[in-house]
Amino acid sequence: MASMQRTLAAAVVGFAVGAGAVGGGVYTYNQLNPGAQAQENASANINQYATVASAPTTLPMGPDTVSNVVKRVSPAIVKITATVKTKVNVNSSPYFNPFFGSLFGGQGVVPQTQIQTDIGTGFFFNSQGYIITNDHVINGASNVEVTVKGYPKPFAAKIVGADYQTDLAVLKINAPKAMPTLALGNSNKTPAGAWVIAIGNPYDLNDTVTVGVISAKGRPLTIGSRNYTNLLQTSAAINPGNSGGPLLNLAGQVVGINTAVSTQGQGIGFAIPTSTVDAIVPQLMKTGHVSRPWLGVFISTDNPTLKREYNLSTASGVLIAYVEPNSPASQAGLKPGDIVTAVNGKPVTSAKALQVAVEQHRVGQSVALTINRNGTTLTKSVTLGQEPNHAITMPSPANTSPSIP
Repeated sequence: MASMQRTLAAAVVGFAVGAGAVGGGVYTYNQLNPGAQAQENASANINQYATVASAPTTLPMGPDTVSNVVKRVSPAIVKITATVKTKVNVNSSPYFNPFFGSLFGGQGVVPQTQIQTDIGTGFFFNSQGYIITNDHVINGASNVEVTVKGYPKPFAAKIVGADYQTDLAVLKINAPKAMPTLALGNSNKTPAGAWVIAIGNPYDLNDTVTVGVISAKGRPLTIGSRNYTNLLQTSAAINPGNSGGPLLNLAGQVVGINTAVSTQGQGIGFAIPTSTVDAIVPQLMKTGHVSRPWLGVFISTDNPTLKREYNLSTASGVLIAYVEPNSPASQAGLKPGDIVTAVNGKPVTSAKALQVAVEQHRVGQSVALTINRNGTTLTKSVTLGQEPNHAITMPSPANTSPSIP
């Protein structure tokens, strides 16, 4: 999250947060979604926590279809206000020269706390006061408040769980009674071209309704150090403040969580599909985080030239560019320049192959990595750790290709 003065762009896309965005980033640090089997298992558990529609409902189209849906779902949609405190250095010396610095060697620099307020959207998915929103709406917040329709004062919200990589978060308020909820629809069965409705608080304009279609599915997107692998693209207008709000079908079922907007084109918004929500929310409700195996390396290259340059027996292998300190890879003795050629004896042909091989294991399990180090073949046993739930950046220069979990 960043202040309104910062650029609302990351590559060509910015987060749809009401007063901020995250910028930059050309690499991927982790796979964002669990493996297919983990998703299936988690999806089976979502019914414990949320109302899930069994199938899309076909409604007769008419002049009042959208307004009827909006009237029905609006009570369950909330405004989220997050307060973030950041430390900034202010030069208080009267002799400060903006071109040459302080005449007193920086002695006039005084640390101060800057308070920033960001606005987002969310919705009740559980009548006990549980709310789904984006992680970037509440990330780093010292205080989160939720404005609920029909109540004069906002509620203090507790962060139940958050997942940096998929950009999902669950909040809870002490609800005075059962809250109205939205049902989760099936994004997998929502085709491109289907009509959708976005509701949120863009630029603090409460309860703004926009309409469009699902323009495309399965869009990958990198914003900062978040690498979304499967987003819905929509022509429904999404702007800063829409983040965390529902993208609804004409039955009033949530098919996506509005998340990002293109800053270079109109009618290009993005939403996290409910297929991802199904997999992530049960874990956030149960443990507050998502369990993902983590190796802790950045990959620089994976191409056939490695065979020639490093005297490999095959053209397979990926070159480690950076090893995160105190990571499982670091603890196992992996080093930059090592070439991973196999996992548990199975050849590694690309960064993606290494990523998939790691994801097939659980946190705490060990994998045997075959590596080539300066022409010598070694085997390293690595006990996979829990992926950190925050951004991790490689020291500059960071011109690397996608990294491995």
